[in-house]
Amino acid sequence: MFSHLSERLHDPVVYALPVVALIVLVEFVALRFDHDDVERYDVKDTRANILTGLGALVISSVLRTAALVFYAWVYAYVAPFRLPAGSWQTWVVLFFGVDLTIYVQHRMTHRIRLLWAGHQVHHSSRYLNVSVALRRKWAQWFEKLMWLPLPLLGVPPVLVFTMHSLHLLYGLFAHTEKIGRLPRPVEAVLVTPSHHRVHHGSDPEYLDKNYGSMLIVWDRMFGTFQPELHRPTYGLTKQISTHSIWRIQVHEFAQMFQDIRRTTNWRHRARYVFGPPGWRPAQDQQPPAAEHTPAGAPHGPDLVPATQTH
Repeated sequence: MFSHLSERLHDPVVYALPVVALIVLVEFVALRFDHDDVERYDVKDTRANILTGLGALVISSVLRTAALVFYAWVYAYVAPFRLPAGSWQTWVVLFFGVDLTIYVQHRMTHRIRLLWAGHQVHHSSRYLNVSVALRRKWAQWFEKLMWLPLPLLGVPPVLVFTMHSLHLLYGLFAHTEKIGRLPRPVEAVLVTPSHHRVHHGSDPEYLDKNYGSMLIVWDRMFGTFQPELHRPTYGLTKQISTHSIWRIQVHEFAQMFQDIRRTTNWRHRARYVFGPPGWRPAQDQQPPAAEHTPAGAPHGPDLVPATQTH
């Protein structure tokens, strides 16, 4: 089972690094010579994006190896059947299975604070350019655990990780303001830069929208689609003013632990960890205005609408 495992650990992202660097450089130069009055990049922010991405790549390589060994065991000994790697049916299941899994995982990271504490890294830049695609979290444990259903369905785990890497590379295309609206048939099916600009917006009408990775159809099906109405305000709803790659990674975890320590109510502690980002007991804050309340925010006798923190 594991005889050829080491040969299959090669990550397409690693092989694509020279091309990724070239794309980032080309867009950076293009933005510098863009003479409109909108600030679309910052040198310190871009540097933080690149350094954060390099750190994430190292961590991902270690966790990916461990996860692949575990999933190979699940695929070989637990899955009731195994799909052949060379079959076109397997690739159909792989493509749609990975895309749907990413949608579900992505939506969870926006609605569960423990997961958001890691994912907020990607949303913490006040710009949207190709380098922001590299701004990834280092707390990647959930990102690696989420693939379990696919090996259980008989999908070869090596293919799962390869497809996920292709999704990451596709994200380079989605993280830019240099590409406008695409033809309507493309916008109807695929995640485009217009769709993903919305996802990075902190404006009330853009919060918690457009989770798709390659396909926008899941957002259309499950009610999380939002077209681009105006240029988004990028970043968090509570912006951070740091370019320290360590503080970018840990500041929300630190705030979460501070919130837990402030209360002795175990129900509140659980909500601080597993509730939506921005959740507070009713006695701690007044309900925000209706237009700032995200869709699906919790209500109850001791709850107020959650204010999302991205």
